[in-house]
Amino acid sequence: GQSLAGGGGGGAGAVGTDASATNVGGAGGIGKASTITGSSVTYAGGGGGAGFVTYGLGGAGGGGRGGQNGQGPGVFGTDNLGGGGGGSAIGALGGDGGDGIVIVRMPTANYSGTQSNGTVTTDGTDTIISFNTSGSFVS
Repeated sequence: GQSLAGGGGGGAGAVGTDASATNVGGAGGIGKASTITGSSVTYAGGGGGAGFVTYGLGGAGGGGRGGQNGQGPGVFGTDNLGGGGGGSAIGALGGDGGDGIVIVRMPTANYSGTQSNGTVTTDGTDTIISFNTSGSFVS
């Protein structure tokens, strides 16, 4: 029969999965891991597809799950991870994608200590500046 579900969106590390013929939404694709901050964080997961019976899960990396039960909204992607929003079921809104983040890593010896609107951390001999809004730095 006709499926009443959508496929999951692609992530930075893998494609999403198809919806099933049993009205289950497809899962979002996984994101991509990065260690730029000094620890492993996964970014840019795909949003899950909507399903009439069961929603598709969002992909690792902040993807939002899909809506379900014929009218559920999709869940927003996670801010600062850049995940995709989940798909919507009939008559509902899909989830917004999560805001991204800009991360700059440099040797501390090359950083002047001047920045605006960023979060500054260190990892060994490096300085890391994370921006989730407009900002600037001087190296």
